[in-house]
Amino acid sequence: MEQTNTTILALKLSDRIQSLDIMRGVVLLGILLMNINGMGLGEGGYSNPAISGGASGWDLYTWVTTEMLFEGTMRALFSLLFGVGMFIFLDRLEKKGAGIEAANIYFRRLTWLLVFGLIHSYLLLWSGEILYNYALMGFLVYSFRNQTPKKLLVFSAILISLGTLWSYSDYKNDVKFIEQVTEAQQYKLEGKELTKELKEASEKWVKIETEKSPAAIEELNTNMRKGYFEVMLFLVPYNSHYNELYPYRYDLWDVLSMMLIGIALFKLKILTAEKSYSFYGLMALIGYGVGLVVNYYETKLILDSGFSFLSISKTHLTYDIGRVPVAMGHVALIMILCKLPILNWLKTSLAAVGKMALTNYVMHSIFAMFIFTGTGFGLFGKLQRHELIYVVFSIWIFQMIVSPIWLKYYQFGPLEWMWRNLSYQKIHPFKK
Repeated sequence: MEQTNTTILALKLSDRIQSLDIMRGVVLLGILLMNINGMGLGEGGYSNPAISGGASGWDLYTWVTTEMLFEGTMRALFSLLFGVGMFIFLDRLEKKGAGIEAANIYFRRLTWLLVFGLIHSYLLLWSGEILYNYALMGFLVYSFRNQTPKKLLVFSAILISLGTLWSYSDYKNDVKFIEQVTEAQQYKLEGKELTKELKEASEKWVKIETEKSPAAIEELNTNMRKGYFEVMLFLVPYNSHYNELYPYRYDLWDVLSMMLIGIALFKLKILTAEKSYSFYGLMALIGYGVGLVVNYYETKLILDSGFSFLSISKTHLTYDIGRVPVAMGHVALIMILCKLPILNWLKTSLAAVGKMALTNYVMHSIFAMFIFTGTGFGLFGKLQRHELIYVVFSIWIFQMIVSPIWLKYYQFGPLEWMWRNLSYQKIHPFKK
């Protein structure tokens, strides 16, 4: 007879896998290196230091370093770990004899994550939040849970290829667009009347240039330094746009693909630190060898063109060829750290951060809200790119100290506990 009592089904803390917690801690901290740019500079400054944040000296070095090692890779690993986490969650419920109740708990868990994501973006003022997107992609992961590693990797490759094809189509359109802009400018110099097509291209280009002008950046900075409710209302259009566009334009190829890769790597016992040092060493060598070469090409292309519109568009063609191998290199190094019989204090701290990943992730946004918006110090747009790293390090230190202390007295992070209760529809013990 199937047991569907949620008290029996609830997963125990002892079921956790140490290597995944350590990796989750590393990635949770690492993703802040990228998110801090959006939190403190805005969307334009996130990817283009020429718009805001500084494009010379230490600011440029910071941009190059993060572009080479962390752009896309932390998000890839975050997605990978989410896929693994949901697979393990569902797999263990089914092995406990949950039957259809396993699916009920799984989808209820994702539905509440979607709600958390909307609260995170609209009320905690982080337009770059990812929980909403993960919930949507998590619904699709359910259908892939029983696939073999080989099939999962094939499905991932197909998804990434489709995304690359879309990017190629966008790039070809961008090339045509720039040609039209150039032609329109020539027409104006010669005093010729613009065709409808050239006029539209010219107007679109003016809008693009205007959006990254000093006046536009100053307007953005001013709005983001206002009070809580004013900033919240200011960000509503941005959040709505991302929620509508990203799931079908990017997440299927960017997020879901990595979730499936994560499940495949877990099934192959790569993410549980069970492979040899030589295996992980070779994995790191190949991953970094391929990925960093591609990332160097992209970074140099952008720098040589002076952060031009077309060069940035062109780098999207090789984006996944660079970020996925580098992400695999990161996985290998983290697994080597997990296997090494040293730095146990560091691994304990990182694992604690990983166990409280949801709480710590949202905490990043709360810190950012008080540091950058008018709710607190109003420093949005006032710190240079390299100065934002000081904020990152401060948050890292805080979370690596506080997380182990918290888990000494409590079984879960506060948001993890809430999410668990909502998923199982039962109040679980909080204190140890």
